[in-house]
Amino acid sequence: MIPGKMVKGMGGAMDLVHGARRVIVVMEHTARDGTPKIVRECTLPATGRGVVDRIITDMAVIDVTPSGLLLVETAPGVTAEEVRTATDTDLLVPEPTGGV
Repeated sequence: MIPGKMVKGMGGAMDLVHGARRVIVVMEHTARDGTPKIVRECTLPATGRGVVDRIITDMAVIDVTPSGLLLVETAPGVTAEEVRTATDTDLLVPEPTGGV
């Protein structure tokens, strides 16, 4: 491989998503330049469409649901609005409860 060059072929990711009961993606929420990595539409070939169940980033935990991306939890010191701003697609944010 040459750094910075696109590699053709399925690679190991296809093996991981094929037949898995649950797929969890762990990643940084944004690129080095601050642009969102969670986007409305893929610009690169997708390894598997519709197979991811949960996304865990340095900012939040997000579930992939039939209704859309659901914010489950934010990292300490990170607000839901900061996560929403750093995400380039709609993000469902549940209303806060007045728990004890």
